[in-house]
Amino acid sequence: MKFEQRLTRRRMLGASAFVGGLAMLSPGRLALAATTPDPFILRAGKGTAMLRPVPYSPTQVWNYNGTVPGAEIRVRQGDRLRVLAQNGLDDPTTVHWHGIRTPNAMDGVPFLTQDPIAAGQEFLYEFDVLDAGTFWYHPHHRSSEQVGRGLYGPLIVEEVDPIRVDRDLTWMLDDWRMTKNGQISDDFDSRHDAVHGGRVGNAVTINGKVPETMEIRAGERVRLRLVNAANARIFGLDFGDLSPMIIAMDGQPVTPHAPESGVIVLGPAMRIDLVIDMTGKPGDTVSVADVFYKDLEYRLIDLTYASEPLRSTVPDWPIALAPNPLTEPDLAAATRHQIVFNGGMMGQMMMGAGMANMMEQMRDGNMWFINGKAEKGPIKDPLLTLPLGTSHVFEMENRTRWAHPIHFHGHSFRVIARNGQPTKYNEWQDTVMMAPQERVDIAFVADNPGDWMFHCHILEHQSAGMMGVVRVSSAV
Repeated sequence: MKFEQRLTRRRMLGASAFVGGLAMLSPGRLALAATTPDPFILRAGKGTAMLRPVPYSPTQVWNYNGTVPGAEIRVRQGDRLRVLAQNGLDDPTTVHWHGIRTPNAMDGVPFLTQDPIAAGQEFLYEFDVLDAGTFWYHPHHRSSEQVGRGLYGPLIVEEVDPIRVDRDLTWMLDDWRMTKNGQISDDFDSRHDAVHGGRVGNAVTINGKVPETMEIRAGERVRLRLVNAANARIFGLDFGDLSPMIIAMDGQPVTPHAPESGVIVLGPAMRIDLVIDMTGKPGDTVSVADVFYKDLEYRLIDLTYASEPLRSTVPDWPIALAPNPLTEPDLAAATRHQIVFNGGMMGQMMMGAGMANMMEQMRDGNMWFINGKAEKGPIKDPLLTLPLGTSHVFEMENRTRWAHPIHFHGHSFRVIARNGQPTKYNEWQDTVMMAPQERVDIAFVADNPGDWMFHCHILEHQSAGMMGVVRVSSAV
């Protein structure tokens, strides 16, 4: 996947994402046993976080259980997850379990799958976790602000038979738009952000801290789970002399392979699991750089080899993951649907009768469109209605000047073609990155009944109209 903004690196990166230290890059972890009757309490509230190190002051944030990110929830594939969400905010909220195939009532979309959780109220989320993989949770009510202030956390579903590694790490990547006094900028309703590339910040964190170094050991094998929790920033990570192998995308196993051009491209809401063998020598340092945006590359973190190796050579353990129980779409029998994304600055408009409708909607504050229609509030009419159990192909076309990570709730889909060319790995995803002017075909089985959100996960684009609902109907 190629993007205009992405670099090929090879400039040295003196600047980092603010300067700070980080001893351990792992969020707090909570393992839930399958037999535990009591739900995990997930309380949204306001607090502070040391996003930047001393001498900087704490930053006012919104968080879960007092931390940013919220606790890493770990369950085993096939377990029943029970989470009691409590709202300690002044505003309504919800919890969406991103990438998880939940029953519709558990999806956490306000006014569509549930009423918002009012201030001081709670809601019990309860469902079986069908797929192993890397997922995350976040609000879906005023998500551009609530996520942008720190409400999110990782959800890891462990395989019944996991691959062997020395360390299993999660990096939740985020950026923050900070003021000069170190607080989060309040300009969440910026029209400029909405019609351009979304809210991109000026400080980047891993697991809620601006990183500087992390210690590794020669001969070590690491499973690194990357989660992009940013509102709009696209990451393009270059691991220098290391050779990461992609083993999963959006929680779904993929044929292990090296990233294109050596860069891991991670759009908002996407996840990528890597296996990385530490092949350097004690005392060496490897810089991980974010090189996605041209002329704005920076050093994200230094990986420093400890003085004592773990072993003399890296292990040769298998790294392929077992597939999840997803139903293969029948491409021969699939119904095809054209999905066109329009809007934003410098983008193409739909011609014909749809043009007048779009101009009228823009006067009402809508800036982005799916098939000529923008949605900002509670959605009553579905974009499409699909019979339960049928196969479908969405032929999606990005007629804008901006990239869009397109997310489909309640389902995973195969990415089968880009610009008319078959994809090499036919990867399963739930959020697919579309470059400007790119065409992407996805295929899936409509096997989860209900009304499901379908939207751009640049959260400012979503709030400015780039969302709709796909109805999977069990009615004959």
